[in-house]
Amino acid sequence: MNLLLWRHAEAEDGHDDMQRALTKRGRKQAELGAAWLRQHAPADLKVLVSPAVRTRQTADALKLDYTVMPDLAPDAEPANVLAASGWPFASTSVLVIGHQPTLGRVASTLLAGEDLPWTLKKGGIWWLARRQRDEDFQVVVRAVVNPELL
Repeated sequence: MNLLLWRHAEAEDGHDDMQRALTKRGRKQAELGAAWLRQHAPADLKVLVSPAVRTRQTADALKLDYTVMPDLAPDAEPANVLAASGWPFASTSVLVIGHQPTLGRVASTLLAGEDLPWTLKKGGIWWLARRQRDEDFQVVVRAVVNPELL
């Protein structure tokens, strides 16, 4: 299984966290991330998105259908993200567009085996994959892409 984690791009400050929109810079970050994903992501990609405006705007740059999932809202628990994605047995590749600290906590849970305060940069993408070696299952980092590298 492939699990891609994409933190929403840079957003405006605001009092209503769910309504914060992308900045001009954030829109550019989203376009660059989307272009990278269109070039590299698996063809069977299923896209799951937090209901926040900034995550939906980030997803819109990808120009693919997506599912808005309330369980991916800001401050979601890593277990919610893993359950929504079907980790580790989903039959398709899954892209989750969400928030910090949740996405960093998901990455640390899968890679370090514990919930740690890791950070994904705004607009950053982490691509993790599950593979089997003999009788062991492993989590492999396929890519880490930060917007300033695109």
